[in-house]
Formats: sequence, C-alpha cells, structure tokens
Amino acid sequence: MIDITETTDLKTLQHLAIWQEGERLISAEPAGEGNMNLVLRVSTSQRSIILKQSKDYVRKFPQIPAPIERIKVEHRFYEILQHHPWLQHYSPKVLGYLPEQHILITQDLGKGSDFSRMYNPDFRFNEDDFDALSHYLNHLHSIQGIDFPANSSMKTLNHEHLFRFPFDPENGMDLDSIQEGLQELSLSYKADADLKSKLEQLGARYLSKGDTLLHGDFYPGSWLSTSNGLKIIDPEFGFLGDKEFDLGILLAHFDLAAADPQWKKRFLDAYAHEFDRDLLKAYQGMEIMRRLIGIAQLPVSLDLKEKEALLKKARNLILS
Repeated sequence: MIDITETTDLKTLQHLAIWQEGERLISAEPAGEGNMNLVLRVSTSQRSIILKQSKDYVRKFPQIPAPIERIKVEHRFYEILQHHPWLQHYSPKVLGYLPEQHILITQDLGKGSDFSRMYNPDFRFNEDDFDALSHYLNHLHSIQGIDFPANSSMKTLNHEHLFRFPFDPENGMDLDSIQEGLQELSLSYKADADLKSKLEQLGARYLSKGDTLLHGDFYPGSWLSTSNGLKIIDPEFGFLGDKEFDLGILLAHFDLAAADPQWKKRFLDAYAHEFDRDLLKAYQGMEIMRRLIGIAQLPVSLDLKEKEALLKKARNLILS
C-alpha cells in the first residue's frame, strides 16, 4: 500500500492506476480538514478530483485506531445513491476506486464550505438548503432491503465515543481545557447510574442491525455548501439501522447551534416516514451530551450556563 500524505510527490501519485490516458498531474493540496481520512484535491491536465485514502487510525486523533476498510463502506454508499434519481445529485460522482490502496476518487464539488458556521449566533438557514436536507433524508430513508456492509468495526469505534467514553469518569479528558468549569459540570452525569443504564441499552440497539440505510454521521460537518447547491459527504459511518438515529443526530445539532425551534418542527413535519419519538429523543440527547463532554468537540457559541441547561435537557430526552 502507498501511504499517501500531503507531502507525497506528484510522481508517486502519478503511478496510481486511476488516471486517464495522457493525464498529467499538476498539483495536490489538502481538501478540507479530513477528520477521519486523508483528503486531497488533485488538479490534472484534464480535471480536478478529490482523492481520499483511509488509514488505520483517525486522522484528527492519530492515537485512536480506526478500521481501514471504512473507505469500502463510503464507496458502496455512493454507489447505491448513484442509482437513485432523487439522491444522486446530492453526492459526488465516484470516478475511481482502488480497494487495495484504500483510495476513493470522486468528483471535485469545488471549494465549498461545510455548515460549521451553523454554530455561529448570527447563522440563518437558507430555505433551499433546509429543504435539501429534508429531501435528502426522506429519500435516503426510503432505501431498504439492500446489500450493504455491516460496518461493524466503524460502529464499534463510534459506539465507544457516543455511548461510553464521554460518561467515563476515568477517561483522562480535561474538559476545563475546553471551557473552565466544564469538567465539574460533567461529573454528575458520569456518576448517573440511571443515565448510564439507558445509554447502555441505547448503545446495544445502535450496534444491532436495522433495515434502513443511514448516513451515520448526519451533522453540519457532513453538509457541504457548493455553487451547485447542498451536497452530503463523508458517509463512512453509514449502516443499516434505526432511522431515528440520523434524525436524532440532526435535531441535536439544531440544539447545539441554538437554532430557532421552528426548524426542528418544520423538519419533522416534512419527514415522510413513521418513527418512534422516544427513540428519536434518546439518540438526540446522547448526541448533545457526547458533543459537549466527549472528545468530538464543536465550535459552539455556548457559555457554561447554556451548556448546563442543554446537558439537563439532553438527560431528560434520554430518560423520557
């Protein structure tokens, strides 16, 4: 396997069996932060493409091992969506796949930005973007009964950081380095037997197999604003499971962004599938808590009192 980095020379990249006849590489540069994987924008004499390579660790946190085969899941996810007219335009086209190199080549969607700006106090949703999110999830959750990888290793990795690590009093994470007072604020939840028991049950459900195709990480960092409209990327956590999981993640980030409650109502009113409201609330509460006291922190604009109120709300959502 060729271990590609930002400093890999173009001559090495040129040897990959993904280029068209006469195609000459001109430049390669990082494309976004690449939390999980190495992601490069490669310009050639014929086009611009995105090259993604998965490693056996989390790119943002190299100390955390991660299943290298996750790129296979992403490839399969995009492959499925390319056969659905209502979904294909939300995803980049697959241009090449080298499973032995753990490399996926996709269409370059342009130098867009993700929706991390949603956490800014002055953020306002564009109606077209909001409608696109709604249409995407409605149609994605219509896909059932398909052949899709179990993605067990990625689910196991995610399970640790969703349901266990944030609530472990011995996890070694200093939350005061993020915000003074956050560590003490977290202690009561780390000692909450009822909360942890419910999270254990919810985590077991997450690890089981469902029948609905999920994105698996449906949050603002996976939503890309481009000149051709909203796109949804990074489905390496995709799996067949509870539709309430994707919904809960989405609604949790509306809370974390202190968004107007009308957006949540509008989204659920437009959602075309039956769902379990209690299960949705539980996943929503879990995502709020793990983002506030876990390792996957966000650029939220919340003071300590606002986080305290949100943590209390999240606990109630989980235990309701």
